[in-house]
Amino acid sequence: MQKPHHLILDGRERLLISGVADVESFDENGVVCKTTQGTLLVRGSGLRVDKLSLEGGELSVEGKIDSLAYEDSEQAGGFWSRLFR
Repeated sequence: MQKPHHLILDGRERLLISGVADVESFDENGVVCKTTQGTLLVRGSGLRVDKLSLEGGELSVEGKIDSLAYEDSEQAGGFWSRLFR
């Protein structure tokens, strides 16, 4: 059974994500995670992973969140090419 996927954005400073299967990469400018609904790219500044539970499928990101985007599975490229599109 697939875990439900939800996003809760609190004031562009805290993002709660459920349905997370894996975190591909993260730094202070971006987070790339695989969710049950596709690859999610979070862009911003001063980002930090506050909580990560792959068993529970939950991820919490704090910092200044500028954008959220889902990547099509057919798109190719590394983390930096996805981050700076």
